[in-house]
Amino acid sequence: MKLFRVLLVALLALPLVALAAPVDKTDPYHLIQVVSQQTFDRLKAQQDQIQRNPELLRGVVRQELLPYINTRYAAYKVLGPNLKKTTADQRNNFVNAFTDYLVASYAQVLTQYTDQDIRIESPQKIPAGRTIVSVRVDILGGSRPPIRLDFKLRKNEKTSEWQAYDMVAEGVSMISTKQSEWSGQLRNEGVDAVTANLRGLAAKPIRREDSANE
Repeated sequence: MKLFRVLLVALLALPLVALAAPVDKTDPYHLIQVVSQQTFDRLKAQQDQIQRNPELLRGVVRQELLPYINTRYAAYKVLGPNLKKTTADQRNNFVNAFTDYLVASYAQVLTQYTDQDIRIESPQKIPAGRTIVSVRVDILGGSRPPIRLDFKLRKNEKTSEWQAYDMVAEGVSMISTKQSEWSGQLRNEGVDAVTANLRGLAAKPIRREDSANE
């Protein structure tokens, strides 16, 4: 997951555009750029408070990023074939735990924020009827080779709005990684055990990396 951490942090260094620009959810390219910029603005403005209390980053993630992530769809993709073996309550519990896990994971990632150069691909025409698109982001790290990152978004056919659900780093899908990581426990112990594990992971305190290594 280290690569995904670096890439998520890098995304937040997108060049600034109009302050507090409205998010056009019907345009996946605009959505990624503006959401990232607004998150970066907030991190910059609250950096002193965040350094003193990294737990504030959970709020940043929930307010600035979570509204644009389809956590239920992502959670169901992670469950894969195991989804059919769950009850409605089990599914809801898993989605809630998975969401809290994502919030904690992204909050921990944001403790590592550093400036990096980002290049987003130019907006492309989306064919009528397409409900899944990928938006390419190239991360330029100075002397290091460029890293390719693709954000996968899904369109809500009722509202025509897009939400992110997966991040693919150099061809490696975060959802596929989590499917592989949890497939054995899902198969052997069931979804309730994985849900409990996710709750435990989400409850861990958010700490600055330098503090975590002391």
